[in-house]
This record gives sequence, structure tokens and C-alpha cells, in this order.
Amino acid sequence: CAPSDDITDAAVHGDDLYLVTHKNTPRYKVIRTSLKNPNLAKATVVVPAGEAVISGSYMAGEGALHLAQDALYVQQLDGGLGRIRRIPFRKSEKESYVVLPFDGTLADVTADSRVPGLLFSLTSWTKAARPFAWNPATRHADDPGLQPKGAYDELTGVVVQETNVKAADGMLIPLSIIHKKGLKMDGSHPTWLNGYGAYGIPSLSGNSPLVTAWVERGGIYAVAHVRGGGEYDEEWHQGGYKATKPNTCHDFIACAEYLITRNYTSPRHLGGLGISAGGILIGRAMTERPDLFRAVGIAVGLTDMLRFETTANGVPNIPEFGSVKTEEEFRILHRMSVYHHIRDSTNYPAVLLATGINDPRVDPWLMAKMTARLQAATSGSRPVLLRVDYQSSHGSGVTKQQRMETYADAISFLFWQLGHVEFQPPWPGCQD
Repeated sequence: CAPSDDITDAAVHGDDLYLVTHKNTPRYKVIRTSLKNPNLAKATVVVPAGEAVISGSYMAGEGALHLAQDALYVQQLDGGLGRIRRIPFRKSEKESYVVLPFDGTLADVTADSRVPGLLFSLTSWTKAARPFAWNPATRHADDPGLQPKGAYDELTGVVVQETNVKAADGMLIPLSIIHKKGLKMDGSHPTWLNGYGAYGIPSLSGNSPLVTAWVERGGIYAVAHVRGGGEYDEEWHQGGYKATKPNTCHDFIACAEYLITRNYTSPRHLGGLGISAGGILIGRAMTERPDLFRAVGIAVGLTDMLRFETTANGVPNIPEFGSVKTEEEFRILHRMSVYHHIRDSTNYPAVLLATGINDPRVDPWLMAKMTARLQAATSGSRPVLLRVDYQSSHGSGVTKQQRMETYADAISFLFWQLGHVEFQPPWPGCQD
């Protein structure tokens, strides 16, 4: 194979050589050729390119091909949800998808050519990660009992909806929505819309105590899988990258509008949160549509993209965002820069900005500068607050207690501003 063949993974079964290629296929495909006499030009397409991306577990950096005694198992990512396709070696059997115990994020997918089936770990928005063993004879995934069950491993009485929202340019954007069963859709529920959309990193499902606390108190939690992330691999990344970065913000806005028009919530009860590069996402959504959100949180966020390059971590981010040293990319950076789109005499949402004084990635002055500008520009009485942690950095190197305090402040701020009755001050007029 030559570098131009763009091969990313391989597996061998007898004389069959299975290859994953990215060549002319943004979402990859699996081909088969002879091991003894390989000829990629005449290779058989085993798994064609489709909607789902052929991809291994993102966080673990695993390959997509898993070779067992009975079949080749091909791992896929479909809008942030894990899938496994089974390619049997017996010609009498048909290809099929492994029926997973529930929709979620796959990890630690493992097969052995000496035994049939495979092992994998699976987690979701409501279930903690657990190991499973899939048996091709029974066509069923069982819990092998390797991991004791914890008291809080599963959030019960909850609905998880996976849908697609049409963006301004017609692209379908995956949206995950989590809420209590039986919740009446009347637009009154505090709703937290989350997103990231950068570096080709997908927003994967996972069981979080933070989300559990939010949903148990009647809140709706939603994740917009916007372009710029990796839900559909590099193609999705390139859709929200440099010149196409506005798509990231517009996708988020489309998801916010969907939640409002479907009566999950209303602008008075909708909040958004962005962390790090997600600060561009939520910040530009806020500056473009301040009327959509009651409250916004920006944690260690990128907000001044014209000055970010001058910081210690600025140059390494040029490939992702661009450089102020060329006119074309200066204009691109200006368009995505939150700070430069704040307008005086605008009724902005309530905003909580947070920084760690030891942050080596996003200098603390970025959040301080953003806070001062918003406080001067907003025409309303909603608070613009800056939370500074003098012991933390960019979310890493913190104690469990520090993390809990940060989460408690974020949840309390959102619930306060979004109107949750248990989080209102005991005296009138303080929500604004």
C-alpha cells in the first residue's frame, strides 16, 4: 500500500486482507483483497461508505476492524452513537448489525481470531459504562459479571430522544434530548443546551452526575452535535472549521429554535453552555441571537480570536482556527471572535464566565476582558459574573471537591436564571 491509498486499519483472515480506506470516501469504506497478491484497484468493497462513519473508539484511539473466529466486526459512529457491523466468514450467513443492549458510546471493543464473538464496553446518557459479551450463537449481548453494579449506575424514569434538526443550509444536525418521563411539553422547563464543535472531537454520550442532578430536578438536558466536531469524522470537522466556522454557531441556534418550537422550553427558560473552544459556539450564538437565551455559561472559553494567537497556546491553534497574519484568515478569525461582536445597548442574557488562574491553554485575561465588555454593553439588568478559581487550570489538575463546587455553581446559576423555584432568592426582584 502507498500513502496515497490512505489506509487507516487492516485485518487478515486466511488469504483475505481487509483494509479501511479514506481515499475518496470521507466516511471511509472497508475493502478486501488477496494477502498474497494484493491489488487495491480490483479490491472488493465489503462495507461501502454510508451515513455512518467507519471508526474505532475515539477516546481510546482504537481501530475499526475487530477480527473474531466467526466474523469481521466493523465499528462505526453514527451521529455520536456507536454501531457494530458483522461480516460473517461463512457464505451461508448474511451481514447484519450487532444488536446492542442500548444506544450509546462504545469503547474497548475486543475480538480474538481464536474465539467467536466479541467484548465491548457501552455507556449512554443514562447508564454508566459496563462490559458486555456478544455471542453470535444466541445473537445476544450479555453482561459477563466482571464489574459490580453501583447504586447510581443508571438514571431511571428518564426519556432519551435522538433526533435530527435541519440547519439553515439544510444539513441535518443530530440533537440528543434527555428529560424525565411524563414531562408536559408546555415550554416551561429549564433547559440546558450543550455543545462544542471543534478539533473534530465528537460529543459522545456518557453517564454524568452533573446531567443526573439537572434532569432529576426537572430540567431538560440537550446536546447539539454541531459541525466542527467529529460525529461524522473529518467531513463533519471541516464543516465547522476556519471559513466554515459560522456553521457551528448556526447549527447550535437551529437546535435551540427546535427546542423552543417543539415546546420543550422557551427563551425565558433556555440556557446554553460552552467550554474552551465551545466558548466560540455559545458566545457567537449569544451575540447573534441574544433573544433566544435567558442564561449563558462560558467556561475557560475562547472569546477574543484576534488576540488569542499572542498567547502561549495561540500558535498551536493556528491550524484549527487560522492566523491574524494573513488578511483572509484575519477576516475568518474576526467573524468567529465573540468579543468583537458584542454590541452596546443590547439586552444580553445573564452570563456566568469562569476561568482558572493557572490555565495554560486559555489565558485568564480572556474571560476577564469578555466579562468587562459584556458588563459595559448590556442594556438589561441581568447579571454578568466572573468566577475565578485560583487553584485550577483548564479543567485538569483539580480535586474532586473543586470540581463539585464548580458544577454546583454552574447548575445553580442556570437554575436560578431559568426560573427553577427551588433556586430563587428569598426576596423578590433578584432573578434579574
